[in-house]
Amino acid sequence: MVRYLCALFLSALCAWATSPYDAKDLLIGTSQQYSRDKSWKPAKGLTLEVSGMALMPNGDPVVCVRKGEIYLVKGAYGNDKPAFHLYARGLHEPLGMIQIEGDLYVTQRAEVTRVRDRNGDGIADSYRSFGSGWDLSGNYHEYAFGPAMDGKGRMWVTLNIGMGKDSSPWADWRGWGGFIEEGKFKPMCAGMRSPAGLATNLDGEVFCVDHQGNWFGMSPLYHLKKGSFFGHRESLAGTGRKLAPKLLFNPEKSKLDGIPYPEAVRKMPGLTPPAVWFPYEKTARGLTGVTLDDTGGKFGPFAGQLFVGEFTQASICRVFLEKVGGEYQGACFRFMESLPSAVLRMVFGKDGSMFVGMSNRGWSSLGTASYGLQRLRWNGKIPFEIQEMRSRPNGFEFVFTKPVARNSAMDENSFSVTSYTHLYQSRYGSKEIDQRHHAVQPLSLSTDGRRLTLKVSDLRELYVFEARANGIRSTNGELLVHPDSYYTLNRIPEK
Repeated sequence: MVRYLCALFLSALCAWATSPYDAKDLLIGTSQQYSRDKSWKPAKGLTLEVSGMALMPNGDPVVCVRKGEIYLVKGAYGNDKPAFHLYARGLHEPLGMIQIEGDLYVTQRAEVTRVRDRNGDGIADSYRSFGSGWDLSGNYHEYAFGPAMDGKGRMWVTLNIGMGKDSSPWADWRGWGGFIEEGKFKPMCAGMRSPAGLATNLDGEVFCVDHQGNWFGMSPLYHLKKGSFFGHRESLAGTGRKLAPKLLFNPEKSKLDGIPYPEAVRKMPGLTPPAVWFPYEKTARGLTGVTLDDTGGKFGPFAGQLFVGEFTQASICRVFLEKVGGEYQGACFRFMESLPSAVLRMVFGKDGSMFVGMSNRGWSSLGTASYGLQRLRWNGKIPFEIQEMRSRPNGFEFVFTKPVARNSAMDENSFSVTSYTHLYQSRYGSKEIDQRHHAVQPLSLSTDGRRLTLKVSDLRELYVFEARANGIRSTNGELLVHPDSYYTLNRIPEK
Protein backbone atom coordinates (compact mmCIF):
# COMPACT_ATOMS: atom_id res chain seq x y z
CA MET A 1 0.00 0.00 0.00
CA VAL A 2 1.25 3.44 -0.87
CA ARG A 3 2.43 5.35 2.19
CA TYR A 4 3.33 8.97 2.71
CA LEU A 5 6.97 8.84 1.68
CA CYS A 6 9.71 11.37 2.00
CA ALA A 7 10.57 12.86 -1.38
CA LEU A 8 14.24 11.96 -1.00
CA PHE A 9 13.30 8.29 -1.23
CA LEU A 10 11.00 8.48 -4.25
CA SER A 11 13.53 8.25 -7.07
CA ALA A 12 13.95 4.52 -6.45
CA LEU A 13 10.19 4.05 -6.28
CA CYS A 14 9.03 5.62 -9.53
CA ALA A 15 6.24 3.04 -9.86
CA TRP A 16 4.57 4.39 -6.73
CA ALA A 17 2.32 7.44 -6.67
CA THR A 18 3.83 10.76 -5.69
CA SER A 19 3.23 11.61 -2.04
CA PRO A 20 1.35 14.80 -1.14
CA TYR A 21 4.03 15.40 1.49
CA ASP A 22 7.75 15.73 0.92
CA ALA A 23 10.68 16.19 3.25
CA LYS A 24 13.48 18.69 3.31
CA ASP A 25 16.54 17.40 5.12
CA LEU A 26 18.09 19.90 7.46
CA LEU A 27 20.92 17.67 8.61
CA ILE A 28 20.54 14.41 6.74
CA GLY A 29 22.67 13.65 3.69
CA THR A 30 20.48 12.97 0.66
CA SER A 31 19.56 9.31 0.24
CA GLN A 32 18.40 8.14 -3.18
CA GLN A 33 16.91 4.85 -2.07
CA TYR A 34 14.07 3.67 0.11
CA SER A 35 16.29 1.35 2.10
CA ARG A 36 18.57 1.27 5.10
CA ASP A 37 21.22 3.84 4.27
CA LYS A 38 24.31 3.16 6.37
CA SER A 39 26.06 6.14 4.81
CA TRP A 40 23.80 8.58 6.67
CA LYS A 41 25.84 11.23 8.46
CA PRO A 42 24.79 14.23 10.58
CA ALA A 43 26.38 17.64 10.29
CA LYS A 44 29.91 17.65 11.65
CA GLY A 45 30.31 18.70 15.25
CA LEU A 46 26.59 18.66 16.09
CA THR A 47 24.92 15.71 17.79
CA LEU A 48 21.34 16.76 17.14
CA GLU A 49 19.41 14.38 19.41
CA VAL A 50 16.31 16.55 19.31
CA SER A 51 14.31 16.40 22.54
CA GLY A 52 12.33 19.63 22.39
CA MET A 53 11.12 22.04 19.71
CA ALA A 54 9.47 25.46 19.54
CA LEU A 55 9.19 28.50 17.28
CA MET A 56 10.70 31.87 18.09
CA PRO A 57 8.51 34.98 17.55
CA ASN A 58 9.96 35.45 14.04
CA GLY A 59 9.03 31.87 13.11
CA ASP A 60 12.52 30.38 13.27
CA PRO A 61 12.62 26.90 14.83
CA VAL A 62 14.53 26.38 18.02
CA VAL A 63 15.56 22.93 19.24
CA CYS A 64 16.98 21.52 22.43
CA VAL A 65 19.01 18.33 22.55
CA ARG A 66 19.28 15.74 25.27
CA LYS A 67 22.86 16.65 26.15
CA GLY A 68 21.66 20.06 27.32
CA GLU A 69 22.11 22.59 24.49
CA ILE A 70 19.58 24.80 22.73
CA TYR A 71 20.10 25.80 19.09
CA LEU A 72 18.42 28.46 16.96
CA VAL A 73 17.87 27.24 13.39
CA LYS A 74 18.46 29.97 10.82
CA GLY A 75 17.36 29.58 7.20
CA ALA A 76 15.10 26.61 7.88
CA TYR A 77 12.49 27.75 5.33
CA GLY A 78 14.84 28.31 2.42
CA ASN A 79 16.48 25.94 -0.02
CA ASP A 80 20.00 26.40 1.27
CA LYS A 81 21.53 24.50 4.13
CA PRO A 82 20.39 26.10 7.40
CA ALA A 83 22.70 27.34 10.12
CA PHE A 84 22.58 26.22 13.75
CA HIS A 85 23.37 28.87 16.34
CA LEU A 86 24.17 27.81 19.90
CA TYR A 87 21.74 29.72 22.12
CA ALA A 88 22.08 28.02 25.53
CA ARG A 89 23.87 25.13 27.22
CA GLY A 90 24.24 23.31 30.51
CA LEU A 91 20.69 21.99 30.91
CA HIS A 92 20.06 18.58 32.46
CA GLU A 93 18.43 16.33 29.85
CA PRO A 94 15.75 18.75 28.61
CA LEU A 95 12.77 16.85 27.19
CA GLY A 96 10.42 19.60 26.09
CA MET A 97 10.24 23.29 25.38
CA ILE A 98 7.77 26.08 24.56
CA GLN A 99 8.22 29.77 23.71
CA ILE A 100 6.24 32.56 25.39
CA GLU A 101 6.90 36.21 24.48
CA GLY A 102 10.40 35.37 23.32
CA ASP A 103 11.38 33.42 26.43
CA LEU A 104 11.96 29.66 26.33
CA TYR A 105 10.49 27.43 29.04
CA VAL A 106 12.40 24.17 29.13
CA THR A 107 11.52 21.08 31.17
CA GLN A 108 14.65 19.45 32.48
CA ARG A 109 15.11 16.74 35.11
CA ALA A 110 14.44 18.78 38.24
CA GLU A 111 12.50 21.83 37.08
CA VAL A 112 11.00 23.97 34.35
CA THR A 113 13.56 26.66 33.54
CA ARG A 114 12.92 30.02 31.90
CA VAL A 115 15.76 30.78 29.48
CA ARG A 116 16.09 34.38 28.26
CA ASP A 117 18.27 36.54 26.06
CA ARG A 118 18.10 39.86 27.88
CA ASN A 119 20.50 41.91 25.74
CA GLY A 120 19.38 40.63 22.33
CA ASP A 121 22.73 39.24 21.18
CA GLY A 122 21.32 35.82 20.29
CA ILE A 123 22.79 34.07 23.34
CA ALA A 124 20.84 33.25 26.49
CA ASP A 125 22.11 35.12 29.54
CA SER A 126 19.41 34.31 32.11
CA TYR A 127 18.42 30.90 33.49
CA ARG A 128 15.73 31.10 36.17
CA SER A 129 13.70 28.34 37.78
CA PHE A 130 10.04 28.75 36.84
CA GLY A 131 8.66 25.67 38.59
CA SER A 132 9.77 22.56 40.48
CA GLY A 133 8.62 20.36 43.34
CA TRP A 134 9.09 16.74 42.31
CA ASP A 135 11.64 14.34 43.76
CA LEU A 136 14.62 12.78 42.03
CA SER A 137 16.19 9.58 43.31
CA GLY A 138 18.92 9.41 40.67
CA ASN A 139 17.20 6.66 38.71
CA TYR A 140 17.84 7.04 34.98
CA HIS A 141 14.15 6.55 34.11
CA GLU A 142 12.85 9.53 36.09
CA TYR A 143 12.26 11.82 33.13
CA ALA A 144 10.20 15.01 33.15
CA PHE A 145 8.19 16.07 30.09
CA GLY A 146 6.43 19.15 28.80
CA PRO A 147 5.57 21.89 29.21
CA ALA A 148 2.22 22.60 27.57
CA MET A 149 -0.05 25.59 28.19
CA ASP A 150 -3.77 24.97 28.67
CA GLY A 151 -6.57 27.38 27.81
CA LYS A 152 -6.50 28.82 31.33
CA GLY A 153 -2.86 29.84 31.08
CA ARG A 154 -1.55 27.00 33.26
CA MET A 155 1.73 25.26 32.40
CA TRP A 156 1.48 21.44 32.58
CA VAL A 157 4.24 18.85 32.97
CA THR A 158 4.25 15.07 33.34
CA LEU A 159 6.68 12.83 35.24
CA ASN A 160 8.02 9.40 34.35
CA ILE A 161 8.10 6.55 36.84
CA GLY A 162 11.45 5.05 37.80
CA MET A 163 12.59 1.67 36.58
CA GLY A 164 14.81 -1.09 37.87
CA LYS A 165 16.15 -2.10 41.25
CA ASP A 166 17.53 1.34 42.07
CA SER A 167 14.24 3.16 41.54
CA SER A 168 12.61 4.64 44.62
CA PRO A 169 8.90 4.10 45.31
CA TRP A 170 9.01 7.15 47.59
CA ALA A 171 10.06 9.67 44.94
CA ASP A 172 7.23 12.20 44.85
CA TRP A 173 4.86 12.37 41.92
CA ARG A 174 6.39 9.73 39.67
CA GLY A 175 3.70 8.83 37.09
CA TRP A 176 1.75 12.03 37.76
CA GLY A 177 0.76 15.04 35.69
CA GLY A 178 0.01 18.54 36.91
CA PHE A 179 0.67 22.22 36.41
CA ILE A 180 2.97 24.86 37.84
CA GLU A 181 1.36 27.19 40.37
CA GLU A 182 3.41 29.91 42.07
CA GLY A 183 6.61 28.11 41.21
CA LYS A 184 5.53 24.70 42.52
CA PHE A 185 4.29 21.54 40.85
CA LYS A 186 0.62 20.99 41.64
CA PRO A 187 -0.29 17.33 40.97
CA MET A 188 -3.62 16.72 39.26
CA CYS A 189 -3.77 13.15 37.93
CA ALA A 190 -1.88 9.88 38.25
CA GLY A 191 -1.45 6.42 36.80
CA MET A 192 0.95 7.06 33.93
CA ARG A 193 4.05 5.09 32.99
CA SER A 194 6.07 7.18 30.56
CA PRO A 195 3.95 10.21 29.57
CA ALA A 196 6.44 11.41 26.99
CA GLY A 197 4.59 14.19 25.20
CA LEU A 198 1.94 16.85 25.90
CA ALA A 199 -0.18 19.18 23.77
CA THR A 200 -3.42 21.12 23.92
CA ASN A 201 -6.30 20.85 21.49
CA LEU A 202 -8.15 23.77 19.91
CA ASP A 203 -10.28 24.08 23.07
CA GLY A 204 -7.20 24.49 25.25
CA GLU A 205 -7.50 21.10 26.99
CA VAL A 206 -4.33 19.13 27.70
CA PHE A 207 -3.56 15.67 26.34
CA CYS A 208 -0.54 13.45 26.76
CA VAL A 209 0.67 10.18 25.28
CA ASP A 210 2.05 7.23 27.22
CA HIS A 211 3.90 3.98 26.51
CA GLN A 212 2.56 0.46 26.54
CA GLY A 213 4.16 -1.83 29.11
CA ASN A 214 3.03 -3.21 32.44
CA TRP A 215 -0.68 -2.41 33.01
CA PHE A 216 -1.00 -1.17 29.42
CA GLY A 217 -1.09 -3.56 26.47
CA MET A 218 -1.36 -0.65 24.01
CA SER A 219 -0.08 2.90 24.07
CA PRO A 220 -2.71 5.47 25.14
CA LEU A 221 -3.61 9.12 24.65
CA TYR A 222 -4.98 10.68 27.86
CA HIS A 223 -7.06 13.76 28.53
CA LEU A 224 -5.47 15.19 31.68
CA LYS A 225 -8.01 16.19 34.32
CA LYS A 226 -8.01 16.58 38.09
CA GLY A 227 -8.57 13.32 39.97
CA SER A 228 -8.06 10.97 37.02
CA PHE A 229 -6.22 7.69 37.55
CA PHE A 230 -5.12 6.00 34.33
CA GLY A 231 -4.09 2.63 35.70
CA HIS A 232 -0.37 2.38 36.40
CA ARG A 233 -0.18 1.26 40.02
CA GLU A 234 3.40 2.37 40.69
CA SER A 235 2.26 6.01 40.67
CA LEU A 236 0.01 5.46 43.70
CA ALA A 237 2.86 6.07 46.15
CA GLY A 238 2.05 9.78 45.97
CA THR A 239 -1.65 9.52 46.83
CA GLY A 240 -1.10 10.03 50.56
CA ARG A 241 1.00 13.14 50.20
CA LYS A 242 -0.26 16.51 51.39
CA LEU A 243 -0.55 18.05 47.92
CA ALA A 244 -2.19 15.03 46.30
CA PRO A 245 -5.71 15.61 44.97
CA LYS A 246 -8.38 13.09 45.84
CA LEU A 247 -8.39 10.51 43.10
CA LEU A 248 -11.67 9.07 41.86
CA PHE A 249 -9.94 5.70 42.13
CA ASN A 250 -9.60 3.97 45.53
CA PRO A 251 -6.38 1.92 45.53
CA GLU A 252 -7.34 0.05 48.71
CA LYS A 253 -10.53 -1.42 47.25
CA SER A 254 -9.32 -2.25 43.76
CA LYS A 255 -6.38 -4.61 43.39
CA LEU A 256 -7.45 -6.74 40.43
CA ASP A 257 -4.74 -8.01 38.11
CA GLY A 258 -4.76 -10.00 34.87
CA ILE A 259 -8.31 -9.27 33.70
CA PRO A 260 -9.65 -7.77 30.44
CA TYR A 261 -9.36 -4.00 30.43
CA PRO A 262 -13.12 -3.31 30.05
CA GLU A 263 -13.77 -5.54 33.05
CA ALA A 264 -11.15 -3.63 35.05
CA VAL A 265 -12.88 -0.31 34.29
CA ARG A 266 -16.26 -1.71 35.36
CA LYS A 267 -14.99 -3.34 38.55
CA MET A 268 -12.57 -0.61 39.61
CA PRO A 269 -14.50 2.67 39.98
CA GLY A 270 -12.36 5.67 39.14
CA LEU A 271 -10.09 3.90 36.64
CA THR A 272 -10.10 6.43 33.79
CA PRO A 273 -9.89 5.02 30.26
CA PRO A 274 -7.78 6.88 27.69
CA ALA A 275 -9.38 8.90 24.93
CA VAL A 276 -7.63 6.72 22.34
CA TRP A 277 -5.75 3.43 22.39
CA PHE A 278 -3.04 2.87 19.75
CA PRO A 279 -3.04 -0.87 18.86
CA TYR A 280 0.41 -2.31 19.39
CA GLU A 281 2.59 -2.47 16.25
CA LYS A 282 -0.40 -1.78 13.99
CA THR A 283 -0.04 1.89 14.82
CA ALA A 284 2.69 2.30 17.45
CA ARG A 285 4.90 0.68 20.05
CA GLY A 286 6.11 3.72 21.98
CA LEU A 287 4.48 7.13 21.62
CA THR A 288 6.60 10.22 22.14
CA GLY A 289 5.62 13.73 21.04
CA VAL A 290 2.18 15.13 20.27
CA THR A 291 1.31 18.38 18.52
CA LEU A 292 -1.81 20.15 17.30
CA ASP A 293 -2.37 21.01 13.65
CA ASP A 294 -3.30 24.65 14.14
CA THR A 295 -2.28 25.62 10.61
CA GLY A 296 -5.82 26.21 9.38
CA GLY A 297 -5.38 23.79 6.48
CA LYS A 298 -1.85 24.70 5.39
CA PHE A 299 -0.72 21.14 6.17
CA GLY A 300 -3.56 19.39 4.36
CA PRO A 301 -7.08 18.27 5.28
CA PHE A 302 -6.40 17.49 8.95
CA ALA A 303 -6.69 20.90 10.62
CA GLY A 304 -7.54 20.65 14.31
CA GLN A 305 -6.31 17.07 14.66
CA LEU A 306 -3.39 15.86 16.79
CA PHE A 307 -0.24 14.38 15.30
CA VAL A 308 1.67 11.86 17.42
CA GLY A 309 5.29 10.75 17.09
CA GLU A 310 6.29 7.09 17.38
CA PHE A 311 9.67 5.87 18.57
CA THR A 312 10.33 2.28 17.54
CA GLN A 313 8.65 2.37 14.14
CA ALA A 314 10.05 5.84 13.30
CA SER A 315 6.64 7.05 12.21
CA ILE A 316 3.87 9.61 12.76
CA CYS A 317 0.21 8.92 13.51
CA ARG A 318 -2.73 11.31 13.67
CA VAL A 319 -5.77 11.45 15.94
CA PHE A 320 -9.36 12.57 15.48
CA LEU A 321 -11.21 13.33 18.73
CA GLU A 322 -14.87 13.91 19.54
CA LYS A 323 -16.85 14.26 22.77
CA VAL A 324 -19.44 11.63 23.67
CA GLY A 325 -21.27 11.97 26.98
CA GLY A 326 -19.00 14.86 27.88
CA GLU A 327 -15.78 12.83 27.53
CA TYR A 328 -13.24 12.57 24.73
CA GLN A 329 -12.86 9.49 22.56
CA GLY A 330 -11.85 8.99 18.99
CA ALA A 331 -9.79 7.29 16.33
CA CYS A 332 -6.13 7.03 15.38
CA PHE A 333 -4.68 6.56 11.91
CA ARG A 334 -1.23 5.99 10.48
CA PHE A 335 0.10 9.08 8.72
CA MET A 336 3.76 8.72 7.72
CA GLU A 337 6.20 5.85 7.99
CA SER A 338 9.89 5.20 7.36
CA LEU A 339 11.35 8.36 8.80
CA PRO A 340 15.13 8.25 9.26
CA SER A 341 15.03 7.93 13.07
CA ALA A 342 12.74 7.70 16.07
CA VAL A 343 10.34 10.65 16.12
CA LEU A 344 10.51 12.53 19.43
CA ARG A 345 9.16 16.02 18.83
CA MET A 346 7.21 17.95 16.20
CA VAL A 347 6.26 21.58 15.74
CA PHE A 348 4.44 23.41 12.93
CA GLY A 349 6.34 26.23 11.26
CA LYS A 350 5.11 29.67 10.27
CA ASP A 351 4.30 28.44 6.75
CA GLY A 352 2.33 25.39 7.93
CA SER A 353 5.11 22.88 7.37
CA MET A 354 5.99 20.41 10.13
CA PHE A 355 9.45 20.23 11.67
CA VAL A 356 10.25 16.74 13.00
CA GLY A 357 12.98 16.18 15.58
CA MET A 358 14.42 12.68 15.96
CA SER A 359 16.66 10.66 18.25
CA ASN A 360 16.87 6.96 19.08
CA ARG A 361 19.05 7.39 22.18
CA GLY A 362 18.27 4.79 24.84
CA TRP A 363 16.25 2.44 22.66
CA SER A 364 16.40 1.13 19.12
CA SER A 365 14.18 2.24 16.25
CA LEU A 366 13.62 1.00 12.74
CA GLY A 367 15.10 4.21 11.37
CA THR A 368 18.52 4.13 9.73
CA ALA A 369 19.88 7.20 11.54
CA SER A 370 20.65 7.95 15.16
CA TYR A 371 19.14 11.42 15.16
CA GLY A 372 18.19 14.32 12.93
CA LEU A 373 15.77 17.04 11.93
CA GLN A 374 13.41 17.14 8.96
CA ARG A 375 10.78 19.47 7.56
CA LEU A 376 7.62 17.97 6.04
CA ARG A 377 5.73 20.08 3.52
CA TRP A 378 2.34 19.58 1.85
CA ASN A 379 2.31 20.04 -1.92
CA GLY A 380 -1.34 21.07 -2.07
CA LYS A 381 -2.70 17.79 -3.45
CA ILE A 382 -5.42 16.14 -1.35
CA PRO A 383 -4.55 12.55 -0.39
CA PHE A 384 -7.40 10.02 -0.38
CA GLU A 385 -7.71 9.23 3.32
CA ILE A 386 -10.23 8.58 6.07
CA GLN A 387 -10.31 12.07 7.53
CA GLU A 388 -12.60 11.32 10.49
CA MET A 389 -14.22 8.31 12.13
CA ARG A 390 -17.16 9.17 14.39
CA SER A 391 -19.25 6.96 16.68
CA ARG A 392 -22.98 6.55 16.14
CA PRO A 393 -25.64 4.72 18.22
CA ASN A 394 -25.64 1.80 15.78
CA GLY A 395 -22.21 2.05 14.15
CA PHE A 396 -19.76 4.60 12.79
CA GLU A 397 -19.64 7.49 10.37
CA PHE A 398 -16.62 7.89 8.11
CA VAL A 399 -15.62 11.20 6.57
CA PHE A 400 -13.28 10.94 3.59
CA THR A 401 -10.99 13.60 2.15
CA LYS A 402 -12.39 12.97 -1.34
CA PRO A 403 -15.75 11.79 -2.71
CA VAL A 404 -16.23 8.03 -2.60
CA ALA A 405 -17.57 5.98 -5.50
CA ARG A 406 -21.12 5.00 -4.55
CA ASN A 407 -20.84 1.37 -5.67
CA SER A 408 -17.85 0.81 -3.37
CA ALA A 409 -19.37 2.78 -0.48
CA MET A 410 -22.61 0.78 -0.48
CA ASP A 411 -20.91 -2.59 -0.84
CA GLU A 412 -20.79 -4.32 2.57
CA ASN A 413 -17.70 -6.20 1.42
CA SER A 414 -15.75 -2.95 1.21
CA PHE A 415 -15.42 -2.91 5.00
CA SER A 416 -14.43 -5.37 7.70
CA VAL A 417 -14.76 -4.46 11.37
CA THR A 418 -13.16 -6.23 14.33
CA SER A 419 -13.12 -5.28 18.01
CA TYR A 420 -10.67 -6.34 20.72
CA THR A 421 -9.06 -5.29 23.97
CA HIS A 422 -6.03 -6.23 26.10
CA LEU A 423 -5.31 -7.46 29.61
CA TYR A 424 -4.99 -5.06 32.51
CA GLN A 425 -2.07 -6.75 34.24
CA SER A 426 1.14 -6.09 36.14
CA ARG A 427 3.05 -8.21 33.63
CA TYR A 428 4.59 -6.38 30.67
CA GLY A 429 2.34 -5.93 27.64
CA SER A 430 -0.58 -7.97 26.39
CA LYS A 431 -1.76 -9.56 23.19
CA GLU A 432 -5.10 -8.56 21.71
CA ILE A 433 -7.81 -10.57 23.44
CA ASP A 434 -11.57 -11.09 23.22
CA GLN A 435 -11.60 -10.49 19.48
CA ARG A 436 -14.92 -10.30 17.70
CA HIS A 437 -15.87 -9.81 14.05
CA HIS A 438 -18.86 -7.59 13.39
CA ALA A 439 -21.38 -7.63 10.58
CA VAL A 440 -21.51 -4.33 8.69
CA GLN A 441 -24.18 -2.67 6.57
CA PRO A 442 -23.71 0.61 4.67
CA LEU A 443 -26.68 2.85 5.42
CA SER A 444 -26.16 6.17 3.63
CA LEU A 445 -23.72 8.23 1.59
CA SER A 446 -23.93 12.02 1.63
CA THR A 447 -24.67 13.87 -1.58
CA ASP A 448 -21.08 15.10 -1.80
CA GLY A 449 -19.85 11.50 -1.48
CA ARG A 450 -17.59 12.20 1.49
CA ARG A 451 -19.68 11.06 4.48
CA LEU A 452 -20.57 7.38 4.83
CA THR A 453 -22.65 5.91 7.66
CA LEU A 454 -21.97 2.27 8.47
CA LYS A 455 -24.15 0.11 10.68
CA VAL A 456 -22.06 -2.22 12.84
CA SER A 457 -23.63 -5.07 14.77
CA ASP A 458 -23.11 -5.75 18.47
CA LEU A 459 -21.27 -2.60 19.53
CA ARG A 460 -19.54 -2.90 22.89
CA GLU A 461 -18.09 -0.18 25.05
CA LEU A 462 -14.43 0.12 26.14
CA TYR A 463 -13.19 -1.86 23.13
CA VAL A 464 -11.07 -0.81 20.19
CA PHE A 465 -12.89 -1.10 16.86
CA GLU A 466 -10.58 -1.71 13.92
CA ALA A 467 -12.17 -0.86 10.57
CA ARG A 468 -10.53 -1.94 7.32
CA ALA A 469 -11.79 -0.19 4.20
CA ASN A 470 -9.85 -2.10 1.57
CA GLY A 471 -12.77 -2.04 -0.88
CA ILE A 472 -13.35 1.71 -0.81
CA ARG A 473 -12.53 3.65 -3.98
CA SER A 474 -12.69 7.35 -4.75
CA THR A 475 -14.76 8.58 -7.67
CA ASN A 476 -11.45 8.66 -9.57
CA GLY A 477 -10.73 5.02 -8.73
CA GLU A 478 -8.11 5.68 -6.06
CA LEU A 479 -7.40 3.33 -3.17
CA LEU A 480 -7.11 4.77 0.33
CA VAL A 481 -3.54 5.61 1.28
CA HIS A 482 -4.21 4.20 4.77
CA PRO A 483 -7.34 1.99 4.74
CA ASP A 484 -7.26 1.13 8.46
CA SER A 485 -8.73 3.18 11.32
CA TYR A 486 -8.89 2.38 15.03
CA TYR A 487 -11.68 3.83 17.16
CA THR A 488 -11.70 3.61 20.98
CA LEU A 489 -15.38 3.24 21.85
CA ASN A 490 -15.52 4.21 25.51
CA ARG A 491 -19.19 5.22 25.22
CA ILE A 492 -21.86 4.48 22.65
CA PRO A 493 -23.65 7.75 21.85
CA GLU A 494 -27.37 7.93 22.58
CA LYS A 495 -28.18 9.82 19.40
